[in-house]
Amino acid sequence: MYIMKKQIFALALISFLSTSLLAQKIQVGFKGGATMNKLSGKTFKEEFSFGYHLGGFVSVGLGKKFAIQPEVMINQINLDSSSNFSALYQFNKITGVKLKYLTIPVLLNYNAGKLLTLQAGPQFGILLNKSNSFIQNGKDAFKSGDFSMVGGVQLNLSSFKVYGRYLVGLSNINDIDNKDKWTNQSIQLGVGFKL
Repeated sequence: MYIMKKQIFALALISFLSTSLLAQKIQVGFKGGATMNKLSGKTFKEEFSFGYHLGGFVSVGLGKKFAIQPEVMINQINLDSSSNFSALYQFNKITGVKLKYLTIPVLLNYNAGKLLTLQAGPQFGILLNKSNSFIQNGKDAFKSGDFSMVGGVQLNLSSFKVYGRYLVGLSNINDIDNKDKWTNQSIQLGVGFKL
């Protein structure tokens, strides 16, 4: 677990440093907004629930049209389990789960115009905490890491940025057993400010 966290941070750092050598323009800023998240799997309700995300970004220009944008964000995800969750895993009436992730998206930005940027890339997530319900039941239900792909658009309004993204989890985060595969899906809407 500790080695995996070190590898994710090393990957983000190497990505940032290697692109900095080619950089023509560097932007630093903060961002935050709402997250609508759904955990796919038969033991979770097939509906989105609300959370939030906060963090910072560095955008490193690679010419007029492209940039690499690593970010570091805190994401809180709220999930509702279905009625058969407790029965399948022998937990005592668990209906809601709160997860907090440290996420590191590494995005490729394509400037389609002065106002519009298209974004795509991988996101690495590290689980910071788990719901008290799972700890009290003596089980670690969620894996400590998550890997997702991100796609979205961003409007650039002077120093302000308004963005929308869709994230699809590619890894199974169920750490109990193989009875049910759990993957994240998220929609993020937010605003950013370039310093």
